[in-house]
Amino acid sequence: MIVRIMGEGQVKLADGHFTELNKLDDDLLEQMEAGDEEGFRHTLGALLDAVRRLGEPLPDDALEPSELILPSPDASLDEVREMLSDDGLIPG
Repeated sequence: MIVRIMGEGQVKLADGHFTELNKLDDDLLEQMEAGDEEGFRHTLGALLDAVRRLGEPLPDDALEPSELILPSPDASLDEVREMLSDDGLIPG
């Protein structure tokens, strides 16, 4: 799956990594619902770090369609809330 981190670029992630990412996504959703800004910041950073660590960066000139778009590390709680589906940021 091709994942874009807004403001950074795209990475290719194997489907096997989504169990770990979905756990972080669930934690992020809980913190957002609780209004836990500090927890939200920490977990968003951990989620984006995991995508960077597990994914293979695509060249800057690659024009692959992104199947998943994640917020930038400095996105506000409200900005991320607007990006959410019922499953969180990551479907499944």
